[in-house]
Amino acid sequence: MRIAISGNTYQHEMLEHIERLLLALAARGVQLVAERAFDSYLRQQLPGLPPMRQCELGNGVDAQAIMSIGGDGTFLRTAQAVCSQDIPIMGVNSGHLGYLTTADVKDTALIVEALTGGTYRIEHRSMLELGCDSAQVLPPLPYALNEISIVRQETSSMIDVTVDIDGQPLTHFKGDGLLVCTPTGSTAYNLSVGGPIMEPTTRCFALSPISPHALTMRPIVVRDDAVLDITTRSRAPFYQVSLDGQCTVLKSGTSVRIARAPHTTGVIQLQGTNFAHTLRHKLMWGKDNR
Repeated sequence: MRIAISGNTYQHEMLEHIERLLLALAARGVQLVAERAFDSYLRQQLPGLPPMRQCELGNGVDAQAIMSIGGDGTFLRTAQAVCSQDIPIMGVNSGHLGYLTTADVKDTALIVEALTGGTYRIEHRSMLELGCDSAQVLPPLPYALNEISIVRQETSSMIDVTVDIDGQPLTHFKGDGLLVCTPTGSTAYNLSVGGPIMEPTTRCFALSPISPHALTMRPIVVRDDAVLDITTRSRAPFYQVSLDGQCTVLKSGTSVRIARAPHTTGVIQLQGTNFAHTLRHKLMWGKDNR
């Protein structure tokens, strides 16, 4: 079995556990392929690591699975880079909350047994794709597993976001911006702005206004095969679009199109983990502290 490794370089407190995990995988005959920057970082800190061939995630990865070591940011970056390659991702948490991860980096035996024994399931999560007539202004990876946010840029003035669904007018969202999220991203930025929680494999998207100017502007859920045409105007000359933290700046009045991406992200889940369990244990959903 060949497994690719991605990660961030803020792992100083977890290096001992990462080394133990990689050595255990190598001892079981797993071939390891490491993201170039992450491999260089680890070898500076851990000279006793097993041999790992280097790769760039966006250039075609020859592996049966990818292990993302870090937090949710690392997982989202990995998903953006490899979504077109149909390689499932296991999130291994070495950060704080790690909502998208399925195991902790300290759980060496659990991770090794699952990957080498195939005792896991894969959930296919829908993604968003951003399109724009001014293609040169788009980020190189115009996909998002969590959300695409449209927000004001360098101004305190509200922006006016006009949304059409399948060519039919929906409304004008006036405020700090608009969030379009997948079910996977419904428990992230969307939740903090008052949007709905959605089971991650459902076929829908949510549109949630950010600090709306009118209380009548409420979140709305639409089917995920809908195409959204969005035009944003502002007193400022520019506004910002962010795809899972990957930001680009567009001129006021520029229109974008958001639709379901042609790719999905395969998320590896260990046995015993499920959506309700994650909500209860990581978001304390329904917990009564009285």
